[in-house]
Amino acid sequence: MSTSVDDYLVGLTKALPGPRRKKADLLAEARDHLTDATEALEADGLDRTAAERAAVADFGDLSDVVPAYREELAVAQSRITAALLFGVLILQPLIWQPGVWSWNQDLGGPSALSVILEHLIRWVGAFTIAGAVIALLATSLGQRFALVRQHGARMIAVFAIVSAVVVSLGGMSMTLEWSLASGRLDVIPVSAFVVVPLFLVGLQARRGLRLVRA
Repeated sequence: MSTSVDDYLVGLTKALPGPRRKKADLLAEARDHLTDATEALEADGLDRTAAERAAVADFGDLSDVVPAYREELAVAQSRITAALLFGVLILQPLIWQPGVWSWNQDLGGPSALSVILEHLIRWVGAFTIAGAVIALLATSLGQRFALVRQHGARMIAVFAIVSAVVVSLGGMSMTLEWSLASGRLDVIPVSAFVVVPLFLVGLQARRGLRLVRA
C-alpha cells in the first residue's frame, strides 16, 4: 500500500525530466528529507500516517517544489551539453589537418576558397571552444548565482545548437571543396567525425531547452 511520501515522490518523479543521475540524486535527497521529517514527527507523538502527511505538507506542494528542481536539472543538462560540445570541437583541428588523412588530400594545392573556408572554420571553432569552456565554468562554479541558474541553461542550449549547425555546414563545405580537387566525394568522415557528433550535441541542447520551457 502506497503512503503519502510514496505518492509524493511518484508525482515528483513524473514531473522531473532531465539527466538521470542528477534526477536520482535529487529524488534521493527528497526521500531522505521526508523520511527524517516523518521520523521526527513520530517522535513528537504523531502516528505514522499523520506524520507522513505533515512531512509532505511541510516539504511543499509540487507546484512550488518542481520549478526549483527543474532549474537544477537544466543546469546539469547544460553541463553535459557544454562538455560534449567541447569534446567534439577539441578534436576538429586533428581531423581537418590537411594531408594527414587520405580523405582530405588537396591534390591540386589549396584553392582560394579552401583557404577562406579553413580560416573561417578555424576562427569559428576557436570561438566555439572558448564558449564551451565558459559554459562549463558557468554550470560548475557559477551555478551559485541566480542569473546563471535562471538564464544560463537557455543561453548555453541556443549557443550549442547554433554552433553545431555552423560547424557542420563548414565541415560539409570543406568536404565538397576537397572533393573538387581530388575528384571524389567522401562524406563518411565528415559525417562520422563532425555531423553525427554535433547532431548529438544538438539533441542534448534540445533537452536543456525542454527543461527551461516546461
